[in-house]
Amino acid sequence: MLREVWPFLDAHRRAGRPVALARLVARDGPGSRPLGSTMAVAADGTWRGSVSGGCVEAVVVEAARAVLAGAAPHLLPVTPGELLLPWEDAPACSATMEVLVLPAPPPPVHEAITMALQRDRSLAVSVGLQPPYRWSVAPTADRLPSDRPAYVEELPRRRRLVLAGATDLAAVVATLAESLDRAVSVVDPRPGHVGSGALPASARVVRAWPDEWLTGHPLGAGDAVVALSHDPRIDDRAIRAALAGGAGHVAALGSRATHAQRLQRLAGTPGLDRLAGPAGLDLGGTSLAEGALSILAEVVAAGNGRNGGRLRDSRLPIGVHAATMAHS
Repeated sequence: MLREVWPFLDAHRRAGRPVALARLVARDGPGSRPLGSTMAVAADGTWRGSVSGGCVEAVVVEAARAVLAGAAPHLLPVTPGELLLPWEDAPACSATMEVLVLPAPPPPVHEAITMALQRDRSLAVSVGLQPPYRWSVAPTADRLPSDRPAYVEELPRRRRLVLAGATDLAAVVATLAESLDRAVSVVDPRPGHVGSGALPASARVVRAWPDEWLTGHPLGAGDAVVALSHDPRIDDRAIRAALAGGAGHVAALGSRATHAQRLQRLAGTPGLDRLAGPAGLDLGGTSLAEGALSILAEVVAAGNGRNGGRLRDSRLPIGVHAATMAHS
């Protein structure tokens, strides 16, 4: 996806180094990466991203470097099995892929995407599937040009993760959540906690009672609230407000005994059956990092409508991906 490779692409563009993109725009069977998966290849030979998870990246990098050297942009058909020696078994991901290889978007489109990502605003990005492979952007997909076949990716706002309590665990959760592209807000009324300096710069740190802050900052079904303060005066207010709002996942840290006491205090609260407690998946970890991973694993699973069990025990498709589309 564009969001995954954009920091790399933007850094090279601002340094004056050209970049080519390879985008998976069609496939005639199953594969390890979703449509829209993107590789960014710079003129110095470095690259980021993938279109197949490893099967055909060498061929795609070669094609992208050719475009950087002056070859025409083109749709590249690639089949992983074609790259094998006769005696080698075909890979499971043997579908033919259509990969669009072309220069990175021109400056107006580049800046529009950069600003949308920086300001966390939705944006629809279109690239033509026929020469001259023109790029265009619009606030929503229905406002894009529709006079020729194109591949459209909608860049949504990031999912929100609100952490009630500026604790040491919250700092680790916020740091890990950055790599998951979550917009993290840490809310705590205690000045000493919000001013500890432990929280990453990527997190929004707010000194406020979480219920008051949540009332003024409504959340959506893809968002999550996790109470981490270990202080019932803070956690209970955050839970009540989160359950009354639109957050899709609401969780609270604590032992089973602590959670049982919490449920007694909150008895009669509308939506209390939605509360996930103790927060996290059963990973068996004890360190802060393992606890943060457990909490975030549950956030991701809940956001994708999954229970977080082992893949070996599931028959559901592996991975849930944001929708992309082609139109003509």
